[in-house]
Amino acid sequence: MRTADEATTAAAPASQTLSRGIRALEILAGAPDGLTTAEIADALDVHRSIAYRILRTLEEHALVVRNAGGRFQAGPGLANLARGVAPRLQAAALPELTAAAADLQMTAFIAVRDRRHCVTLVAVEPPHGEGTLVQRPGSRHRFDAGAPGIAIQSALAEAAWKRLAPGEPYREESRIAAGTGYAVSKDEVIPGVSSVAAPIRVRGQVPAALAVVYLRSDRSVEEIGARVARAAHAVEAVL
Repeated sequence: MRTADEATTAAAPASQTLSRGIRALEILAGAPDGLTTAEIADALDVHRSIAYRILRTLEEHALVVRNAGGRFQAGPGLANLARGVAPRLQAAALPELTAAAADLQMTAFIAVRDRRHCVTLVAVEPPHGEGTLVQRPGSRHRFDAGAPGIAIQSALAEAAWKRLAPGEPYREESRIAAGTGYAVSKDEVIPGVSSVAAPIRVRGQVPAALAVVYLRSDRSVEEIGARVARAAHAVEAVL
């Protein structure tokens, strides 16, 4: 005999189950240490049995994995899916990300807009960069926080932004970044972390951003900004 929760799950439309599975992946992408079934169930506002069935299905496709402590984490299957997203942008950006990461000894990455979030598409860590910050592909943060969002917005005219995101403000920092060619933020996404980003204009698409993140650096913000902007321009030239 089925429990009430099982009956509810059976009656739920497939679109709701799909939506919950996608939401679970989004939640796990922002939790590098992983989450328990109970924590994911709470985040999805569903019973643990429902959350577990969703996670088991995702696990079968390698979209999530369980670590040694039994916590669920984003799995390698997501990397296969990510390779199919904006492949030309990724291919063009990878050499520039590698060079910028080595020059600045910072993690360099490409961020794209996903509604009200910035999502990391591809990232490169510096060689011999002990103590550098890790930026995992698929990780996301609010679009209105951090240098990548400012950089993306700065590449759009205010009228274009209003059409793209009605009701979402155009930041003063974006106006400044439009003049300097790069955006700067500190403490907006993670306390103590700074980011510098420059826009990448992609024909026929919403701009992306090439960014770096760091805790501290001997280089000036202007020097970092110039290097990041140079890398972004190089990617644009290839595209």
